[in-house]
Amino acid sequence: MGNASETALFISTISKGNDILMGSLYSIFGILSLLGNCILLFIAYRKKSSLKPAEFFIINLSISDLGMTVTLFPLAIPSAFAHRWLFDEITCLYYAFCGVLFGLCSLTNLTALSSVCCLKVCYPTYGNKFSSSHACLMVVGVWCYASIFAFAPLAKWGHYSPEPYGTACCIDWHAPNEELSAMTYIIFLFAFCYVLPCTIIFMSYTFILLTVRGSRQAVQQHVSPQNKTSKAHNLIIKLSIAVCIGFLTAWSPYAVVAMWAAFGESQLVPPMAFALSAIFAKSSTIYNPVVYLLFKPNFRKYLCRDAAQCRRRVYACACCYEERPGQKEAQRNKDVSNSTRLSNGLPENHMVCRHCPDTGPPRGQVLLHRTARVMTGSTHSEVAISQLTFDLQKEIL
Repeated sequence: MGNASETALFISTISKGNDILMGSLYSIFGILSLLGNCILLFIAYRKKSSLKPAEFFIINLSISDLGMTVTLFPLAIPSAFAHRWLFDEITCLYYAFCGVLFGLCSLTNLTALSSVCCLKVCYPTYGNKFSSSHACLMVVGVWCYASIFAFAPLAKWGHYSPEPYGTACCIDWHAPNEELSAMTYIIFLFAFCYVLPCTIIFMSYTFILLTVRGSRQAVQQHVSPQNKTSKAHNLIIKLSIAVCIGFLTAWSPYAVVAMWAAFGESQLVPPMAFALSAIFAKSSTIYNPVVYLLFKPNFRKYLCRDAAQCRRRVYACACCYEERPGQKEAQRNKDVSNSTRLSNGLPENHMVCRHCPDTGPPRGQVLLHRTARVMTGSTHSEVAISQLTFDLQKEIL
């Protein structure tokens, strides 16, 4: 690629206003995706001991979405605002590779998730044998499958190039008009990374819905100890369907535009069509955390509990800071002298934060104080030995 042609390819072909709009939307999607997927992964880590095998694919989907967010958005956002691609050709290849890898990984991961859900619902005899180790093996297979098609253009089967709108990079959709190898790559990519996964997802959830519909009456008549487990599985299935619909809705416009450019009149495809479809595609990174954090009770319970614990710790630390000893020496002496006395005659200690669970004696233990009875005229009082002078302590002890 020459310098002049390279410069021409890396200049935006849409208006400045549309680029600013794209950069703004990318910024919003990037922030939401980063927060949502990080929170979802943190909650999954907190409940790792109780994760179900199907939830391994949810975690893997968050990892791939987070990978796409971290690798693509920091490059796409400044380029969109600058109205041109700000980086070199090597970075363009890196951008395209990461976009294909994480995008295909997400789609393949949803395909594996739909197959596992179908196995558990439609064939429970085999589905109940599906374990966490099986899920881990399938996750590894998902990454290997996506890696084959992501590395292929680097091995000269297909090509990576700047997008038609000029501020991002992906597969060269115009190459099939020039090279047979590029045409075969896109045909295989479209067949095995879009048509086949979509077909498997559609058939799996169709079988699930038919099975659930046919057995609903039997489930209502027989309440068993597994009723709670079946409800949990049904919830995962419903949420998985929602994530799959969102993902396919996000990526379908890009697939249609790409096939139009690859096998139709590529000159007739407006660059803005690629730009809008790319925005829809990148919005897929926020669907998974939104669906599972808002609608899955188990994840929502952990989220609320962790948020409440964080608020309590912040409040306790603030109390400790306000009541720390040595803040004002005069005020401390005044508090000690004016303190109320407990039943054993000892002054109440104001130097301990009453809101902090880690301060003071352990719960259930009682601190024993050695006391002495002091005569003052005809009266006597009981005081702690630790409050007497050093000479009196030596005489008593």
